[in-house]
Amino acid sequence: MRVLLLSQFFAPVIGGEERHVEALAGELLRRGHAVSVATIAIPGEPTAETRDGVRVHRLRTASQRLPALFSDPRRPHAPPFPDPELAAGLRRVARAERPDVVHAHNWIVGSALSLRRQAPLVLTLHDYGHTCATKRLMLGGATCAGPAPFRCLRHGVRHHGALVGTATVAGTWAMRGPKEAALGAVIAVSAAVARGSRTGPGTPLHVIPNFIPDRVWEDAGESLDEPFLLFVGDLGRDKGLPTVLEAYQQLAGPPPLVLMGRRVADTPARLPAGVTALIDCPHDQVVDALRRCRVALAPSVWPDPCPTVVLEAMAAGCALVTTPVGGIPDLVRPDGAVTVPPGDAGALAATVRGLLADRGRRRRLGAAARERSRDFTASRVVPRIEAVYRSCL
Repeated sequence: MRVLLLSQFFAPVIGGEERHVEALAGELLRRGHAVSVATIAIPGEPTAETRDGVRVHRLRTASQRLPALFSDPRRPHAPPFPDPELAAGLRRVARAERPDVVHAHNWIVGSALSLRRQAPLVLTLHDYGHTCATKRLMLGGATCAGPAPFRCLRHGVRHHGALVGTATVAGTWAMRGPKEAALGAVIAVSAAVARGSRTGPGTPLHVIPNFIPDRVWEDAGESLDEPFLLFVGDLGRDKGLPTVLEAYQQLAGPPPLVLMGRRVADTPARLPAGVTALIDCPHDQVVDALRRCRVALAPSVWPDPCPTVVLEAMAAGCALVTTPVGGIPDLVRPDGAVTVPPGDAGALAATVRGLLADRGRRRRLGAAARERSRDFTASRVVPRIEAVYRSCL
């Protein structure tokens, strides 16, 4: 099968969605498919190349000509509505690649709807962007009840600014119908995303989680249980970093706390004593750190759709503390992770304190989590994605 993957960003850009698409491309290639990727051009990267057997096409967008539109000019996201320059580029790529299936991820699908004339179009929803202009489904620090015109507009403007917010909200609302009409199938990465996206009954919807490459599971082995705590993710509120830092300061004589992730708008300028931040680390270093840490912390406060770092921590066999939000309950079981209420620094500190004092419990949690993580390896998940492709042909 010839598969064309569409992703806003692709390696070497770092992020959960980017890693997922890269891993999916590699696994599909390994399983005998011809795979190509179309993505948004970024400075310093070639417009076309072959990476590990996958043909990569990097395309300019009209919106890139207005860098002030983006909070991070290095990540010029696709809008929720068609970008004319990107749409033209995607048509050129599709003519050259002649795919049997086009598999889009998140908002880039808005510029790809015309490709349905050439091949079935599948969409994976990695967040809540199908209904929410901020993609987060959060309002005032709590989970939003769902789309409503004036509420969405107020929140979109607050999040993006007046011009971009109004356009993004309008585009999100206007494109829901056309997207669903064009799609052969939708994949949601968790039950929470499926519920929050509210796709219509005429669109086949499948819940298929993110996955980890089999080699990540095979190479991990037993946790080394070295004396440091580890947080991996965007260094901001959504991933629970303020809660982590507050909890850390409640511990008496704690081991070092290592933060691995990328800076975001609300990344703290100063960190408490004992805390070290490592920015934009290569993925192999992250996986290695998860295997070596004593306790991994993933206390998201937003409805995190399907955090790959939770799967990687489980595969590493380390003791994991997380929160029962978003898609996380789809991944963890009580015998393989400890969950605490989101934003509760006291509960997080008490849990970490107890785990640091109980090596036996850490080992039991890690062993159960590692066994559970086998269900989220590529060899078990990707066949389900292939089945969706076949259902559209």
